Amino acid sequence: MPRIHTPATVADAPEAARPALEAVGKQLGSVPNLFRVVANSPAALSGYLGLSGALGKGSLPAATRERIALAVAEVNGCGYCLAAHSYLGAAVAHLSDAEILANRRGGSTDPKSDAAVRFAVRVTRARGHVGDEDLVAVRRAGFDDAQIIEMVLHVALNTLTNYVNEVAGTEIDFPATAPLAA
Repeated sequence: MPRIHTPATVADAPEAARPALEAVGKQLGSVPNLFRVVANSPAALSGYLGLSGALGKGSLPAATRERIALAVAEVNGCGYCLAAHSYLGAAVAHLSDAEILANRRGGSTDPKSDAAVRFAVRVTRARGHVGDEDLVAVRRAGFDDAQIIEMVLHVALNTLTNYVNEVAGTEIDFPATAPLAA
């Protein structure tokens, strides 16, 4: 049950947030509940969309970004983001069911992607306090410093949405996905 108001429509959102929500609707074909919840604060929506948009122009492929989102959502126990990124991982990034499961378990079926997902999980669990060996492993897989920074920011962006959804009790508007057993 939602614990923070979700505007039912774009017209019900604060006026300052409406142009951004309309842009989301044009881009995605609908305005998912996460965006409408964040729109309670137009400043928060602007910040979230700004970081998300900037990272979308980075050097990490969309599939790697979805893999990281799945892993971080699983670690943080965010049902909304698990559902959203399971759907987006399959429909947009064309990840297989086996790959999505591997990502949720903290790895990947692809060796290079495996290093990125494992690094993201380590950053999430260690709250950024990774060791030199973690950086060596991700570099050895072929990632450069810019991509490592992008991975850290994707962890932060996904943790942000995980926390918002868990605090708000955002109603899931994607096909539900059960958390993995501990």
